Amino acid sequence: MAKEKNNQNTENQLFAKIIAHAKEYGFVFPSSEIYDGLQGVYDYGQNGVELKNNLKQLWWKAMTQCHENIVGIDAAIFMHPTTWKASGHVDSFSDPMIDNKDSKKRYRADNLIEERIEQYKQNQQLDKAYALEAKLNQCLNNNDLDGLKQIIIEENIVCAISGTANWTDVRQFNLMFSTEAGAVAEEASTIYLRPETAQGIFVNFLNVQKTSRQRIPFGIAQIGKAFRNEIVARQFIFRMREFEQMEMQFFVRPTTELEWYEKWKTLRLKFHQAIGLKPEKLRYKVHEKLAHYANAAVDIEYEFPFGFKEIEGIHSRTNFDLSRHQEFAKKKMEYYDEETKERYIPYVVETSVGADRLFLAILCNAYTEDTGIDAEGKEKNRVYLDLHPLLAPIQVAVFPLLRKEGLPEKARQVFELLRYDFRTIYEERGTIGKNYTRQDLIGTPFCLCIDHQTLQDDTLTIRYRNTTEQIRVPIAELKATLYKEINLAQFLQQLNQ
Repeated sequence: MAKEKNNQNTENQLFAKIIAHAKEYGFVFPSSEIYDGLQGVYDYGQNGVELKNNLKQLWWKAMTQCHENIVGIDAAIFMHPTTWKASGHVDSFSDPMIDNKDSKKRYRADNLIEERIEQYKQNQQLDKAYALEAKLNQCLNNNDLDGLKQIIIEENIVCAISGTANWTDVRQFNLMFSTEAGAVAEEASTIYLRPETAQGIFVNFLNVQKTSRQRIPFGIAQIGKAFRNEIVARQFIFRMREFEQMEMQFFVRPTTELEWYEKWKTLRLKFHQAIGLKPEKLRYKVHEKLAHYANAAVDIEYEFPFGFKEIEGIHSRTNFDLSRHQEFAKKKMEYYDEETKERYIPYVVETSVGADRLFLAILCNAYTEDTGIDAEGKEKNRVYLDLHPLLAPIQVAVFPLLRKEGLPEKARQVFELLRYDFRTIYEERGTIGKNYTRQDLIGTPFCLCIDHQTLQDDTLTIRYRNTTEQIRVPIAELKATLYKEINLAQFLQQLNQ
């Protein structure tokens, strides 16, 4: 037990370091911080927005540029309220919540039980873990709220703040944010901020299919904001009330959906590994309890400092969504298959990535503390972000060794040479060592130093972030050298191999 607590403390300390690093170096700030912030809401800083945009661009190109049969859309956040009735969100998009009467803190009942299951697994009490998992799934499948509370009592689960088990009953809590549309309050109608981006794809299925002349199988991709009134917004940007999704709905013939489901499972795991996530920190988790629309579902989980958690879901959604919209809208959602000469409502395989969760996984994966003794017997104590060069907020940093003797002017020429091919910055303040350190901390993979030798033979030094190795290259070969390391086309080709 003591060993387990020490591991948890170490993990908590690491996560705290990552959160502090994210703020100190311009990746993520608490929203409205000058007013003490707003729980579950964050702003992306100058480096964070670059990293996130790079991540979204890679995902978008991996979907739409690598696949001839996938196109994109950008649907509105507000949708007709009947959309959410048809999708089931109005009636069933809720989480079971429970309050501690002493601390007044609210929890998701299933999360409390899942944490106990994880404790059993960490302690190698697998029989207890699997038995409790089965009881939890049974309660969730049967919407047995009393059963959930009984499990919490039987397991003696206490509030982390008050330390007591003085719980309220478990209640369902709808997660959708509602607002009113209309200039006059009496005539306004209730509409919702979308809790997911998928429905914007489904209602546009025929619009996109006809105007893009796509034939099944084909997909529609979208990146957009979604909003959920989470009971517990926690673990930094992992669970937020305003977040961004990267989703692709892939429309297929009935009876072929599970074959495509398996293909997309493989492709999506390959993407996560390609952007630098360590294979040993990724795993599949098959859903025991399926959503009402699915006949198969799996999560791709990443091992954060606080444990394995979902970053992407792959779901075989059957033809539920299109069928429901056909029913509620009274409009045909059928596709005529010229090959089979049949009309049918397509089945759907969904890949859904939380952009913010993937951002956090990338940040946790990249955070590196390089300590120990180097080859020369000197003590090392260095922190850097091991980011994929295509994701790094800054790819190349250019420094003159000194702020005189023509070195800044020459460095500026190098900066101008590179700035339209790579995300490049020029910096002449501070010593070269401090500049290297700062770029390490934000994940810049390549730093260029212009020195007196540069003025003599038109060569410069490239310093590599991870190894701190330095090599000298002619400026005439500089672009070609960097393109070997920063090559979007090569990245996309590898995904398709």
